[in-house]
Amino acid sequence: MDRRHFLAGAAAAAPLFVPSSAFGANDRISYGVIGTGGRGRYVSSVFSKLGAQCVALCDVYDLNLQKAKEAHPQAKTFVDYNDLLAEKMDAILVGSPDHQHAPMLFASLKAGRDVYLEKPLSKTLEESLRIIETVRKSKQVVQVGMQRRSAEAIQKAQKLVEEGMLGQVTLVKPQWHWNIAKELNNTPLPGKLDWTRFQGSAPKKPLEPMKFRNWRYFLDFAGGNMTDQGTHLMDVVQWFMKSGPPLSAVAHGYVAKMKGAEHPDVFSAVYEFPNFMVTWTLDYANSYQNGWSITFLGDKGTMILDEYGYTVFAEPWRPDHKPIARVEAPVPVESHVQNFFDCMTSRKDPNCPVEIAAAAVAGPHLGNLAMFGHKQAKLPAGYLHS
Repeated sequence: MDRRHFLAGAAAAAPLFVPSSAFGANDRISYGVIGTGGRGRYVSSVFSKLGAQCVALCDVYDLNLQKAKEAHPQAKTFVDYNDLLAEKMDAILVGSPDHQHAPMLFASLKAGRDVYLEKPLSKTLEESLRIIETVRKSKQVVQVGMQRRSAEAIQKAQKLVEEGMLGQVTLVKPQWHWNIAKELNNTPLPGKLDWTRFQGSAPKKPLEPMKFRNWRYFLDFAGGNMTDQGTHLMDVVQWFMKSGPPLSAVAHGYVAKMKGAEHPDVFSAVYEFPNFMVTWTLDYANSYQNGWSITFLGDKGTMILDEYGYTVFAEPWRPDHKPIARVEAPVPVESHVQNFFDCMTSRKDPNCPVEIAAAAVAGPHLGNLAMFGHKQAKLPAGYLHS
């Protein structure tokens, strides 16, 4: 697939439609949730807020399932997601750990369901390609949970960059600072966990409770903060720059405070693009400029994009200069879910189809390959090209 083709949606996100009536005048979209941890329960609450009806819940940990059941008392509960997929419903929300994204997506597509899949799309570069191929062979709508694609303020900021407000952008600096790092909790888990089902196709190892509580920080289950937070940020960078994924990466990191983790809580990666470069840093042991931000540095101006909106300063910058543009707006999950619902009716591609999600996670995957391999990681020739 041509890089410019699959990133065409990056130039202008699709508009949100009014809620559809394709499911009948009195019908509601029915859905099931696979993975009812904190994120799965939160996005499910958004589904419900927008009028959808939860009919089934699945999780391998009974305490997560109980919490989800409290919000949806009418829903059936399951431990095996294949049993959930045997039930009648319109859509599936997949909120599982990263290593289960592909198998749960594939099973949902085989069952003929539209899918809202939490990011990151995949656990490996190769898996991204299999997902694209499988989705495009199906007739289903798949929205990947990268909600910045549906945020009006970020869409407006993208237009400003596209129209040349910043001039030639030479350097982009994504960062994420949260002071939340601490030693992982390995005390016994309360409740009942089906550890075998949780591991899925991952290597079979004895249960260590911290590996379930903090699955994101273990190589068997996820790509750490590099792919978790990095997928969001790299997507915005590539969207604004119309670039496609980076050509190569170098990265270094270490475990500062999350003792027991395999993935670092402090790292920095440098990415090579044809006409600009990216330096992406994360520190979970410091809260200066708390949260996420992306700084675009151009020869005519600088844009700072963060969870509150965006600010633009003209060149040459001086400490006493006021911004020439400022918009304060949060990043709503609601508009991204609504876009998914609308596309279930129109059968059009949503704001974040799998091709965009694959490009977004490609750079973070390269970052991990470089960091753990202690080398420069290069994108394979022809990757994401026809």
